[in-house]
Amino acid sequence: MQTYPRPITSKLPNVGTTIFTIMSKLAADCNAINLSQGYPDFDCAPELRALFCHYINAGYNQYPPMAGIMGLREAIAEKMHALYGAQYDPEHEVTVTPGATYAIFTAVSAFVSPGDEVILFEPAYDCYGPAVEVNGGRAVYVQMRYPDYSIDWEEVRAAITPKTRMIILNSPNNPTASVFSGEDLRTLATLLRDTDIIIASDEVYEHLVYDGHKHQSVASIPGLAERSFVVNSFGKTYAVTGWKMGYALAPRNLMVEFRKVHQFNAFVSNSPVQYAFADYMKNKDAYLSLAAFYQRKRDFFLRGLDGSRFKPLPSRGTFFQNLAYDAISDERDTDLAIRLTREKGVASIPVSVFYREPPAHKVLRFCFAKSDETLARGAEILRKL
Repeated sequence: MQTYPRPITSKLPNVGTTIFTIMSKLAADCNAINLSQGYPDFDCAPELRALFCHYINAGYNQYPPMAGIMGLREAIAEKMHALYGAQYDPEHEVTVTPGATYAIFTAVSAFVSPGDEVILFEPAYDCYGPAVEVNGGRAVYVQMRYPDYSIDWEEVRAAITPKTRMIILNSPNNPTASVFSGEDLRTLATLLRDTDIIIASDEVYEHLVYDGHKHQSVASIPGLAERSFVVNSFGKTYAVTGWKMGYALAPRNLMVEFRKVHQFNAFVSNSPVQYAFADYMKNKDAYLSLAAFYQRKRDFFLRGLDGSRFKPLPSRGTFFQNLAYDAISDERDTDLAIRLTREKGVASIPVSVFYREPPAHKVLRFCFAKSDETLARGAEILRKL
C-alpha cells in the first residue's frame, strides 16, 4: 500500500491502545477469568431484549429525532426529578447519545478551545485527557488522596486559573470506587461561585452506591446544576454495554452548543433501542434495585477473599473492587496484572494506567459485575497468592 506522502503529526502522540482492550484480549487469549473490563458476564433482562426485538420487528428502524425520541427524553427527565428534584425540559435540555463516552467527548468539544484548561482528578478514567487534548486544551490534574481517594478542595482552588474552562467530575468514580458527598459538591459550588467554569459530570454508576449511602448528583446542587452537563449510561444501568446508549442533561444554553456538535457527528442514536428503553424505564425497580444487587456481589467477592494477602480498599460505588497487593509482590501493577492473567488465569486492571506517572501504592482493580460462579472461581485463585 502506498504511504501518505507527507509525515503525519498525531493529535494524540502519547495515546496507545486502551488498557481495557489489552487486558480483555489477553484474558481471551489465555482463557482467563476476566475481572478486568467493566461489563457483566450475565445477560440483560429478557423483558428488555423482548422490547428491543419488538421495535425492530415493528419497523422502528429509521432515523429518530436528532436529540432522541421524546418518550425517552421525558422518561429521563421524570427520573431526574424523582431522584434529585431536578427540573429538565425534555425538548431543550435532554439529549440521547450513543454512549456516555461520546457525551463527554461532545461536551468537551463544544466548549474547550485551544489554550483552555480542564481540571481532571487523578487517577482519571482514560477517555477524559484525550478528549481535552484532541480539542487543543490542556489537562490540569489534581490527585486524589490514597487510600480513600478523597479530594483536597484547596488543591482544586489552587488549580483554577483564568484559563480554566471546564472541570470533569466522576462519581461514583472509576477506577477508585469512591463517591462524592453532598459536602464535596457544595464545597465545589462555593469555589466556582464567581467563575464561568463548566462542569461535565460523569455519573454513569449513579445507581451503584452502597452501604446506605446516596448518590449525590450535581443536578441537585445550586451553583452546580446551572453550569453542568450530567452524563449517564443505559449500558451500565441495564447490563447492555454493547448497545452503546447514554444521555446528557444540561441547561438549555449549554445544550444548544452540545447539539451543534452532536448533529454533525453521530447525529442520532439507535432508534429501536430508544423505544425499548422508553418503555422499560417505566419499571423503576429495574434501576432502584441495583444497589442491593451489586452490593451483594461485592460482598460475595470479598468473602471469597477472606484470608488472602490482598488488602481490600473501600468500594463505595461502581462495580469495581480495588485490592492493594503490597504484601504479595513488589512488581509494578502492570507486570503483575499480566502475570496473573497468563500464569494464574485471572485478569484485572492495573490502576497505575490512570495516572500520568505510576504512584507508589500498588493496586489492581477487579470487576465484580460477574456471575457468582465466576466471582467464586476468581476469588479462590486470588486467595492462594
